[in-house]
Amino acid sequence: MQTALAAVGLPPALATIPPCRTPSSPVAEARSGFRRTVSAEEEIFTEGDRAGTFYKVVSGVVRTCRLLSDGRRQIDAFHLPGDIFGLEAGAEHRVNAEAVTAAKLEVYRREPRALAGDDGTLAREIVASMMKGLERAQDHMMLLGRKSARERIATFLVTFSRRMACAGTAVDLPMSRTDMADHLGLTVESVSRAVTQLEREGLIALPPNRRMVVLRDKLALAQLAE
Repeated sequence: MQTALAAVGLPPALATIPPCRTPSSPVAEARSGFRRTVSAEEEIFTEGDRAGTFYKVVSGVVRTCRLLSDGRRQIDAFHLPGDIFGLEAGAEHRVNAEAVTAAKLEVYRREPRALAGDDGTLAREIVASMMKGLERAQDHMMLLGRKSARERIATFLVTFSRRMACAGTAVDLPMSRTDMADHLGLTVESVSRAVTQLEREGLIALPPNRRMVVLRDKLALAQLAE
């Protein structure tokens, strides 16, 4: 790993920083839920399915998305450990949910007992997760409406690094560039051009492992993301 980072011209101090990886949620086995393990790219539920259950990510990454009539896809969110998804206002799921990586999920039945729990812990987690999700949705709306491709990529990298609680500069991206494009409202070609531009400007570095990105200038990226 150190050799790979050194190969992209990183200072020795940065080359020794381990990459940030997807964390695991420190959640104990829930009283009212059960565990489900899914493989990478496995479907969890589809739009129109009965929303009788909702989910909490224990480990891995999940995406939720919708398909347009012409086959185009819009990824509305990537769900990381600790995130809750699939809780609907109506009787049916409004999006598709798929595993980006192999993942472990806590599955809860949509019923008052599951929502409240013996001490209300799950209910508090649901409210906190929904508030964070609303905040991210508002930020994402601004990103899609006003930012350039270069600014969208910078925003995505900074936000994902923060959500992963990365202490260093190396970030493992579990999603593909197609996933990034469908989340950011760009083409894959636009994503590649923007990433290359940020690399040429010295803001990021791309080791041989193309799923990893090294944030060489977090301050400049954060300014682009504003």
